[in-house]
Amino acid sequence: MNILITIAEVGSLILIFSVLNKFVKLGFQAITRSWPVEKTQKLVTLRQNLSLLLLLVCSGLCFLIVAVNSVLIYQNKNVLDFQLGLINRIPRQFWIDLATGIAKSVMLLFLVKYSIPLLERCLIWCSNFAKNYDHIIANDQSIEVFFNDLKKTLSNGLWLLAISLCTQFLDLPNFIPKYLYIILKAYLAIAVGRMLTLALSTIIDTLDGLSLQYANSDSLLRHYQRFRHLVPALKKCLEYVLYVGIASLIIQDIDFIAWIANYADEIIAMIAIYFLCGVAIEISNVILEDLILQTDNLTDLQRQRRLTIIPLFKSILKYTIYFAAGIFILKLLSLDPTPLLAGAGIVGIVVGFGAQNLINDIVCGFFILFENYYLVGDYIEAGKLEERTVEGIVEAIELRTTQIRHPDGQLQIIRNGEIGSVINYSKQYIYAKVEVPIPHNLDLDRAYNLIEEVGQQLKQECFDVLEATYIDGLENWHKDDLVLRTLTKVKPGKHLAIQRLLRRMLKNALDEEKK
Repeated sequence: MNILITIAEVGSLILIFSVLNKFVKLGFQAITRSWPVEKTQKLVTLRQNLSLLLLLVCSGLCFLIVAVNSVLIYQNKNVLDFQLGLINRIPRQFWIDLATGIAKSVMLLFLVKYSIPLLERCLIWCSNFAKNYDHIIANDQSIEVFFNDLKKTLSNGLWLLAISLCTQFLDLPNFIPKYLYIILKAYLAIAVGRMLTLALSTIIDTLDGLSLQYANSDSLLRHYQRFRHLVPALKKCLEYVLYVGIASLIIQDIDFIAWIANYADEIIAMIAIYFLCGVAIEISNVILEDLILQTDNLTDLQRQRRLTIIPLFKSILKYTIYFAAGIFILKLLSLDPTPLLAGAGIVGIVVGFGAQNLINDIVCGFFILFENYYLVGDYIEAGKLEERTVEGIVEAIELRTTQIRHPDGQLQIIRNGEIGSVINYSKQYIYAKVEVPIPHNLDLDRAYNLIEEVGQQLKQECFDVLEATYIDGLENWHKDDLVLRTLTKVKPGKHLAIQRLLRRMLKNALDEEKK
């Protein structure tokens, strides 16, 4: 009889641990479904370690039962009477509470297990409804990411909450539910922060799509495209603000780093200042371009001058905004900026003596702008006479450098202090010079008449020609042909195009003359 009791107890213990291991496996499977793929291997390893731990505990208890019962059988004692005596020494209420706690825990775990799939189906339906509701494709990915993260958060949160409640049902030591509650609180805080970030990202993407959809030239949304590049920065700033707020809520309960939470408001304010600086810069750029460029009855020269001065104003405004933001941040951190500014002034003077090239570039840049050497859009040739020169169309004039686009396409950046001599082909007018070779057997007077006819035709067909082509004279006398030099007065910067066009027309005319 004693041997049968021992076998029944060992079998019951094995069954209990098998059921417990099954619950652990189901719980990890539920978590794995909503866990990132790259982290599932860690969960599998953790589940295997827990199963091994349960196996060791079960083996140890089985060995203990067999050993104790063997000693009782050796002493000719009744195993059942001995165990009933031990059980009777334990208060009856303990067994009632234990049975009630186990029943509640099992019911709660089953409820969580079978409610999570239903919850996931509801979230999938909500995700599909949200994606199809506004008929905007741009935010579909954000909506899907939001609901996938919500599904994972609710699933993991429910399991953690269930485990925490089970420890209370089973009346385990107080430190176990306490630390489980801390873990649950931290997880939910981080998860809620991420959910809010994804929700804000979805809302921003939706507004972005609507703004593009309804933007037109008659509404304020016509400027939205200029601000659209700030959308990723807005998302990041809101994300950092949420993370700072969540971190301050969590660490304020940790004594040795709780003081960091006192700076949460200042950190959030600095993030907001950083984003607002970008917005202020773009607003100032839009206002500058609207006020300076969007003016009727501008001549080409006036437009060129305004295009030249706008980058300078933009640079000054950008540095002013960032400087003001830096001063504001210093005051936010309770630092007096006055001594720092005074020290910076002294350091600036010292550095200025060692940065003569920089000062020279800036001074030359001011002279170029205010003495009107050249403007944006002018075709110039610049550089020191004894060195290699650069030529092309001026694309930007900044305080330190000038950007020149070569006719071959490459962008040339030259320091204002190294500009040297400047040849400006875009002032008032310029001559398109073309040398025309003619054969010896062609009558010279006939050649003159032919070139003049082509010059008149060019003036009638091309608005960039100010005066008809005329022959400057006989330029050279070669063995095979004569070279006539022609000049055509054209608008500034148009000489290269007119030269190519005139050569083509002269070639066609000479070919017709030979026939």
